[in-house]
Formats: sequence, structure tokens, C-alpha cells
Amino acid sequence: MSLVKLKDKKSGTVYVYESESYWDKEKKAPRNRRKLIGKLDENGNIIPTGRKKAAPAKDGSTGQSQNYEELYNSCIQDLKEKERKITELIIENEKLSSQLKKDQKIFQQIGALVRSDGS
Repeated sequence: MSLVKLKDKKSGTVYVYESESYWDKEKKAPRNRRKLIGKLDENGNIIPTGRKKAAPAKDGSTGQSQNYEELYNSCIQDLKEKERKITELIIENEKLSSQLKKDQKIFQQIGALVRSDGS
């Protein structure tokens, strides 16, 4: 086994891998296995890169299994709230569209009056 240093061209970070050579019987050729050990700092020291801890869920749970019935009911409640909001927005959109049409008619009348006074 040997250590291999590879530089990431985009970030400029140098990563250190443990490389192991083996014979691939199917391809009848030597191959390498690499395992990431860490990355090099400015002084040439290896900083280990271990697995990151899983981030806690947004709802504050610790990742333990949750009661599916509670989850289902929560989803249904969220869905009903979103449907209510969509309905409110559709009604508001219809009102605004109606007001826009009225305003456009008024502007057309004003434009016609301005054109007729100007001639």
C-alpha cells in the first residue's frame, strides 16, 4: 500500500489517498483501489476526512421512526391548508383581473378623450 496525493484543479485542495494494487482476473491487468484518508493543509499535515454526522431533521426529530398514522394525518392537514391557500389566491387573482379590466377600460376612455381634445 502507498499514499497518493492528488490536487483538485478547481479548488486547489490536495487530497491524500491510500492506494492498493491488485490483479484483476477478468481484465487480466493490474488495478488500483483508493481510499480517501484526508487532505493536506498549508504545512503538509494530513487532515482526516471522516464521515459527517447526519444532520437532524428540520422538524426537530432525531431520525427515529415516526408513527406513520401521525405522519399521514400531518400530511393531510398540510395538504388541506395548502388547498385553502390556493383557493384564496385564486379568488384574489379573479378580483385583481376584474379590477384590471375595469382600469383598462377607464384608461381607454381617457385616451380617447385626450385624442379627441387634441384634434
